[in-house]
Amino acid sequence: MSTDTIIQTEGLTKVFKVGFWSRRVTVLEGLNLEVRRGEVFGFLGPNGAGKTTTIKILMDLIYPTSGHATLFGRPIGDNQAKARLGFLPETPYFYDYLTAAEFLQFYGHLFSLRGALLEQRVTELLELVGMSHARNLQLRKFSKGMLQRVGIAQALINDPELVVLDEPMSGLDPVGRKEIRDLILRLKESGKTIFFSSHILHDAELLCDRVAIILKGRMVACGRVSDLVGQSATQSVEMVVEGLSAEGLEHLRPLAEKFVTQGSQVLAVLKNQQQVVSALEIVRSAKGELVSLTPHKSSLEELFIREVKGLEPGLREGQ
Repeated sequence: MSTDTIIQTEGLTKVFKVGFWSRRVTVLEGLNLEVRRGEVFGFLGPNGAGKTTTIKILMDLIYPTSGHATLFGRPIGDNQAKARLGFLPETPYFYDYLTAAEFLQFYGHLFSLRGALLEQRVTELLELVGMSHARNLQLRKFSKGMLQRVGIAQALINDPELVVLDEPMSGLDPVGRKEIRDLILRLKESGKTIFFSSHILHDAELLCDRVAIILKGRMVACGRVSDLVGQSATQSVEMVVEGLSAEGLEHLRPLAEKFVTQGSQVLAVLKNQQQVVSALEIVRSAKGELVSLTPHKSSLEELFIREVKGLEPGLREGQ
């Protein structure tokens, strides 16, 4: 295994026994995954896909039914590997009577940090996550976004090489999500490896070097976002034109799959990029004015929906 491989799983499977008759439910099946040093890796899927189960296995909180995983080339559960990672679970429990500084001091003690070194680390982390102003405020008075930021600070108290975040943007408003996105990018710039799970695909598309999509316990896609969605795969082109003559409208309409007239402006969604040249020629000939021309490329969300529609029936049959 390469020294640049931080997380690796091979055939990772987890089966739970549920109910009085101990019915076997497979929540994770044959997961093969590799996370490399210095990248932001998004682990994506809907609720119940197996993301948290995978993370709990990696954090040595539950045991796999079969397969194995390593962190930094060491078996999960190895204390030397644990000392090099930081973790924020999806629904953490914080002692809410503590202040932000006391909370970080508590976790610092777990890593044998003491005295001036610990105080310096607490001050640095509160500044990093933008919480210096709340240093002496009790956690019970924090908003959801503030709790997420101080939670990430505790995951960094030991200056880890790998930071694992389970649904870090879940339940946040747009401002809170942007704050967490910016923080993750700052961590990447500092050289840390970030592994986070999410069902919010837009955030992953903005942040991730690579992603894996998991559906009902099985990985259905993995790779760079640009490779998965097609870097140059323009799906359609949106054209807004003003002052087009009636004759121009008549010639432009057949090129568009969507055609909307509002006052003197026309919105035409062209079926493909090849039609742009013809449409522009029509606009020039009809003495119209081009207001905007916007290509629409395939997104990670569209890829996800396509995978769900294509594979979910087969998964249901295999259950």
